[in-house]
Amino acid sequence: MSPKLILLSFLTYTLLLFIISWITSRKAGNEAFFVGNRVSPWIVVAYGMIGTSLSGVTFISVPGWVGTTQFSYMVVVFGYILGYFTIATVLLPLYYRLKLTSIYTYLEKRFGFWSYKTGAFYFLLSRIIGASFRMFLVVNVLQLFVFDAWGVPFWVTVTIFMILILLYTFKGGIKTIVWTDTLQTTFMLLAVVFSVVVIVRHLNTNFSEISAQVFNSDYSEMFFYNWQDKRFFLKQFFSGVFIAIVMTGLDQDMMQKNLSCRNLKDAQKNMISLSFILVFVNLLFLFLGAVLYIYTNSKGITIPDLTDDLFPTVALKYLGTFAGVIFIIGLISAAYSSADSALTALTTSFSIDFLGFNKNKDLSEKRKIKIRYIVHFCIATLVIFVIVIFRVINDQAVISKLFTIAGYTYGPLLGMFAFGLFTKKSIKDKWVPIVALISPVICYIISENSEKWLNGYKFGFELLILNGIITFVGLYLIKNRFVRK
Repeated sequence: MSPKLILLSFLTYTLLLFIISWITSRKAGNEAFFVGNRVSPWIVVAYGMIGTSLSGVTFISVPGWVGTTQFSYMVVVFGYILGYFTIATVLLPLYYRLKLTSIYTYLEKRFGFWSYKTGAFYFLLSRIIGASFRMFLVVNVLQLFVFDAWGVPFWVTVTIFMILILLYTFKGGIKTIVWTDTLQTTFMLLAVVFSVVVIVRHLNTNFSEISAQVFNSDYSEMFFYNWQDKRFFLKQFFSGVFIAIVMTGLDQDMMQKNLSCRNLKDAQKNMISLSFILVFVNLLFLFLGAVLYIYTNSKGITIPDLTDDLFPTVALKYLGTFAGVIFIIGLISAAYSSADSALTALTTSFSIDFLGFNKNKDLSEKRKIKIRYIVHFCIATLVIFVIVIFRVINDQAVISKLFTIAGYTYGPLLGMFAFGLFTKKSIKDKWVPIVALISPVICYIISENSEKWLNGYKFGFELLILNGIITFVGLYLIKNRFVRK
């Protein structure tokens, strides 16, 4: 594919998003930006959240991951089902009962000011890092196959990408994103399906034969029984449960869409249906990964050192123009679907949790909108900076790094919400930031020395659970003597 054709595909798709944004953002105020006026159809939210849940990380990293971890990631996905069920039955009823816009205001009601700010801070930190990783994948591909050919610096590419996201989200927010996500999910899934179809044709076989080849190969191995292996199935399953709870149920980005539904029942239907859909969608991505490896082996293609480069390399260099265009649109869809909602959620959290939009009665609606625009722009600038930094330090598959860091940044949130929900004890609120700071440090020390201290045990995604437990214990140690009535 020529750089001009890739750029044309990118701009055409972006124009389509701007049209949807124009239609949905008319007469949109702060209520529309933050919670979509709470009138979003649940089935639209559920379908659109597929793209947000998967993002560019899944689109690129999961297929490449098959070469080293086989289908073991599916056990994590099975854990998602139990995690989403917990969200639907425990967290969503709480959020709707309290009529929350930012879910971290629960921590203020339950514990106090410092707990609230600590929870909101950890979300901002977690989501800025996560959103930057996801966006880096797409921007890096565009840089490699388009802008490098024209001598455009990487930071300029990142800035262009972020400006486009700013332009179509700054007014409508969640009201716009609920609908753009449906478009983006559709194109992302179509890109995977079409990629498989094109590869099957290049191999001169059919779907039945390639399926048999995949599931009879080592690539499809799903369950690993060595407890010292990072892929040990019990570790993977319970990691999936808690990854779903914290990265969806305790994440303002994901919950903001659920809170835009008409009522609790609709939000619960959205969450349960999403959990089962994601099983089939992730299996499709893993299947694509196995097909990619079979294709490269049969054609004698050198597999890239960085597995994240496998899918883009094959799609853009070996499968022809049509497959290349489909890949680019799918990749852009995956990136936009996570980046736009992350930017909106970060703006919402900072506006409400740190600027007190929901408490300050002196600010007019017009003044709040103006401040929100400034916050939106500043957060976008910060994300650009983090993406550029990440490109310098990138040294492993992005999805692995994403979940590793999430184990440290989402762990305190898990511990705080668990303590609030499952105990009636109050705590010394001013000590909470210290507990939330010390817990990840202890978690890191244990993780780094686990092989020596725990007879060869290696931590994987369950690092998140350990961090949550340490935070929970820390909160118990600073509890007050009286109980909450």
